[in-house]
Amino acid sequence: MKRIVVTGMGLVTPVGNDVATSWRNLKEGSNGIDVIKKFDVSPYPSKIGAEVKDFTLEGFNPKAVRRMDGFVQYALKATFEAVADSGIVFSDADRERTGVIIGAGIGGLRVIEEQHEILLKSGPSRVSPFLIPMLIPDIAAGQVAIHFGLKGVNFATVSACSSGAHALGAALNLMRCGVTDVIIAGGTESAITPLGLAGFCSMKALSTRNEAPDKASRPFDKERDGFVMGEGAGVVVLETLEHALQRKAPRIYAEFLGAGMSCDAYHITAPAPEGNGAALSIKYALESAGISSEDVDYINAHGTSTPLNDKCETAAIKKIFGERAYKIPVSSIKSMIGHLLGASGAVEFIATVLAIKEGIIPPTINYEFPDAECDLDYVPNTAIKKDINTAISNSFGFGGHNVTLVVRKYIGKTM
Repeated sequence: MKRIVVTGMGLVTPVGNDVATSWRNLKEGSNGIDVIKKFDVSPYPSKIGAEVKDFTLEGFNPKAVRRMDGFVQYALKATFEAVADSGIVFSDADRERTGVIIGAGIGGLRVIEEQHEILLKSGPSRVSPFLIPMLIPDIAAGQVAIHFGLKGVNFATVSACSSGAHALGAALNLMRCGVTDVIIAGGTESAITPLGLAGFCSMKALSTRNEAPDKASRPFDKERDGFVMGEGAGVVVLETLEHALQRKAPRIYAEFLGAGMSCDAYHITAPAPEGNGAALSIKYALESAGISSEDVDYINAHGTSTPLNDKCETAAIKKIFGERAYKIPVSSIKSMIGHLLGASGAVEFIATVLAIKEGIIPPTINYEFPDAECDLDYVPNTAIKKDINTAISNSFGFGGHNVTLVVRKYIGKTM
């Protein structure tokens, strides 16, 4: 079975528009959450979000950029960074053996809102002919392929908050099977819009700690009251080890060892009791990686800051790791960047890779009040140094979609 490695990474997050800035801020516990600035939030119960800041997309003329929803722009920016980071140069042959899989949980929500308003005010003839290709979730992958001329496998994964993780898992499995040599994979989202915020508010899923936005996202803390909407993108260049070595890739960040996927088959939003579906995802991931629970040194948690998710994820970890669960560091970067929905799995995968590469575990900030049902080591408030050989990253989406990804330190050139 082919070995798959990470050779390039790109990020757009609420704490930075590139990998270096985002990772520095995550290690420092910097918070990207504030009152939403994109539109008037005074009528909303939740007025806070983790917005991308000072964003620009270079390399396209302004007219072309206006024909892209934010989720596509974020994906392109992250991809440009990942490709440049990897040092890969696409020949004609490489283009036919390079795929793109980029997930999005929602897609072009802003475009839908704007064009629907035009429809109501001015009639159907005034609706943009670009409406459909601007809003469909697969267009991020399509735009990346068009820009680089990549002709291999190309599609989007849409599984709510697991979309980015599913994209990575699908890429791993296709590459292991020899379908392609290189895949640009990740997730993207830009759903902080009036309708998006209203929908999540109506579900009562969001934190309403409006008076203290920087304290609102507090995974595993007893006072948690909901998640905070975020936005951004995470994209990686994945290659077979053979391909990376043959082209003398400038760096290999880590080995992508396995992916587990499961379904709660329980409820449209609530996680299965006792974390049964999540535990199955972790179990499958370890089997996919060919390792045991004893090999895991760090868990990058889904950790949304909702009462049910954090409780159930903790239970799932205990099911798989037993007493050892209390000795494994677990942290959630959503405490700093909010919940990036379809982008979260990919962004958190990159954070996991960097934690392994640098031996630093980012903290779970705002952890102040222990919860008896969430009693693991959540790396509270301050990053820690730790030599990590193998780590997992969890993503659990509405509808019961669960994904766990396994990453290992790259330990040599053995084929």
